[in-house]
Amino acid sequence: MTRTELHPFAEEHLAAAGRLLAQRHRHHRAAEPLLPEDFEDPAAATAALADELGAAEASGAVATRGGDVVGYLLGAAKPSPTWGPNVWVESAGHAVDTDLPDHERTDLARELYAEAATRWVDEGRTAHYALLPAHDTALASAWFRLAFGHQHTHAVQSPPADVPPPRDGLVVRRPTRDDIPALATLENVLPRHQGLAPCFSSGPLGSYEESVAEWTEDFDDPTFTTFVVEHEGRVVGSAVGCPLEKSSSHTGPARPEHAAFLGFAAVLPEARGLGAGRAVGDAVGAWAHGAGYTSLVTDWRETNLLSSRAWRRLGYRDTFTRVHRLVGH
Repeated sequence: MTRTELHPFAEEHLAAAGRLLAQRHRHHRAAEPLLPEDFEDPAAATAALADELGAAEASGAVATRGGDVVGYLLGAAKPSPTWGPNVWVESAGHAVDTDLPDHERTDLARELYAEAATRWVDEGRTAHYALLPAHDTALASAWFRLAFGHQHTHAVQSPPADVPPPRDGLVVRRPTRDDIPALATLENVLPRHQGLAPCFSSGPLGSYEESVAEWTEDFDDPTFTTFVVEHEGRVVGSAVGCPLEKSSSHTGPARPEHAAFLGFAAVLPEARGLGAGRAVGDAVGAWAHGAGYTSLVTDWRETNLLSSRAWRRLGYRDTFTRVHRLVGH
């Protein structure tokens, strides 16, 4: 076997890495056709990688054999205190030649991380995140063997043409301004839940007053479509849909064409089990279908047991797996 050489990722590697990304994406679309077709084109894939390389403090590694690029890894920091001193490998940021046997691909993935992460850790960036194609279990296994865990899931479905009516006793409708206090209360239900076991998310909680002010200001924004669900005359849940372009987490190969986004959903703890979550999830799906979207995307913390069950039951299929590692622990 030709010897593998590792190098820092540089502009001269973009075209070859773009071809690998296009190859990877063709395999990915065979598993999930709703993903965007554009990135099967090496030119579009190379442009996406050029954007990644142009990000502030971007760096990574390439693997070559006989002068040919057979794998790459590219990450950059996100300026957010929520994520710690971080590096993110986005949806275009990693590919290994899919023509290689799985055992060679997994070894290359591990070597690429070792090469790139040396610099990241030397820079003090110890919180590492990567988006991996969900269908490629061999590649995911390589990252799990690097002490990464499955933190987050991206998923997609076709907007349903028909949705079942809500269970008896539930009413789904669009909110009025009189519902702002209930919407503000629900705003913190999700982050509070994710602070509990087994998520233990460290995300910040906003105040009720801040949520009321935000809902009051943004209530008439036509970009966002909100639904509430009532039980016995009380609002017990809500969900928000919008164009996927409003989400900064779904970019490049992870952004299906003509996609809507289920960006938020929450149900009061005492109302769980009534079918309220499914009711507002179905409402967003029906809205997306009626608005002419051809795909509907959402994402969730995999450690959120409620979300990971509910959205798959609603028909969402995994597209990308976010893995996470905190170096030194």
